[in-house]
Amino acid sequence: MAKLIQRFNLTGRVTKGFGRGSKELGCPTANMDEKAVLAASHLSTGIYYGLACVGTGPVYKAVTSVGWNPQYKNEHKSVEVHILHEFEKDFYGETLRFMFLGYIRDEMKFDSLEALIDRIDLDKKEGSEALEAHLHLSEDPFFK
Repeated sequence: MAKLIQRFNLTGRVTKGFGRGSKELGCPTANMDEKAVLAASHLSTGIYYGLACVGTGPVYKAVTSVGWNPQYKNEHKSVEVHILHEFEKDFYGETLRFMFLGYIRDEMKFDSLEALIDRIDLDKKEGSEALEAHLHLSEDPFFK
């Protein structure tokens, strides 16, 4: 069950990731650069919901993974943002702003790729529903 957290704003550049989000999981993510990962180091690992903006574009609902991706045994911590909007093209190198608003769950390893995909779909649904009460924050100066 999603729960509110103390708001935290994170800004970083979008970098190339492993390419698993789109290809294997059907959930494209924008990986934030190392500087942003370090700035988020105080956060518990897990899945969060919040609002995101690429460059000077519109603000969208988003869910974000912070951590080690235990399914894939990553050696480096990452911050991967899945914006709940379909973009026409990639935006590597662009500035990404993410406003952390709530926590959905801990990171975990799943028994199968299908189980992970099912859980990601549920995370997106939970995050989207929880964000309905916070859409007014898209007008926050952080996104300007």
